[in-house]
Amino acid sequence: MLEKIARHIAGEIVMSESPGSVLRKWREIFAASQLDVARHMGVTPSVVSDYEKGRRTPGSQFIRRFVEALLEIDSERGWSVVSHLAKMLQLNYLGAVIDMREFESGVELEKVVTSVKGFPVNSYLLNERIYGYTVVDSLRAIMSLSGSEFLHLLGSTTQRVIVFTRVTTGRSPMIALRVSTIKPAAIVLHGPRKLDYLALWMAESERVPVILSLAKSVDELVSGLRQLASSPR
Repeated sequence: MLEKIARHIAGEIVMSESPGSVLRKWREIFAASQLDVARHMGVTPSVVSDYEKGRRTPGSQFIRRFVEALLEIDSERGWSVVSHLAKMLQLNYLGAVIDMREFESGVELEKVVTSVKGFPVNSYLLNERIYGYTVVDSLRAIMSLSGSEFLHLLGSTTQRVIVFTRVTTGRSPMIALRVSTIKPAAIVLHGPRKLDYLALWMAESERVPVILSLAKSVDELVSGLRQLASSPR
């Protein structure tokens, strides 16, 4: 799994038109400073900064050392980030995940709201940037995932938006949010035109932004998110 995660990160850097932005994104996902990464790579922080700002183009050796540095930092902290990434990659096999992509650099929540044709249903606002999204078929997730797997799916989306489709009243996703110890950056609900009173109450009390999407179909919803993921920022 470590090799799979390392290849995933390295591949995203190599394939990106803005590798510096992707380097910074993954460093921030691992909550590592430029000094942390530089120490593990055996370079100065200014070198890391130069690559992130596009002053230098990373080659294969630099990318390999960079990814190894992130994994070493995470190992010293108890594998907190890697464990969530592993769960996210493993849970895709049951077909509950419709689409899952990374943003090359962090995006503001308001851009996500626009891309899904949505509006916020609670008053909590997010200041942190979002680094990706996971679109879930809520009915398939409920029927095919165990309770712990469903919570793992929710918890593996920290710093990401999790989008629940085929939602009726909104209670099930909000109950899962309430009992999960690790919260996603935001939740998007697609299906209902309004939430019932209990779902609204939980949305407000959990201090996680909840967005109601009015996209006409799941395809339209996914298309909007993919355009956001591929657009330059």
